[in-house]
Amino acid sequence: MSKYKLVYTKKAKQDAKKAASSGLRPKIEELLNILKENPFEEYPPYEKLVGSLEGAYSRRINIQHRLVYQVLENEKTVKVIRMWTHYD
Repeated sequence: MSKYKLVYTKKAKQDAKKAASSGLRPKIEELLNILKENPFEEYPPYEKLVGSLEGAYSRRINIQHRLVYQVLENEKTVKVIRMWTHYD
C-alpha cells in the first residue's frame, strides 16, 4: 500500500489529458508511483522551487515538461500541481 495519497489540482487534471495524448503517460505514472511511496526519493532528482511556487518541488518528465507537486507531510498527501510544462 502506498504511504502518500495523491490529490490533483484542476490544472493537473487538464495537464494529464494533454500528457496522455502526447505519449508521456508511462513516464508520468512512473513518477507518480515514486511520489506515492516517497516524495523525497533521491532518484530521479527533484528540485525545490522558489518564487510563486515556493514550497513545491519539481521532477523532470522530459526535457520540456515537469511534474510539480507539494508535500503535505501532516496529511501524508502529495498535491500534484502541474504535469506539463511550467513555462507557460
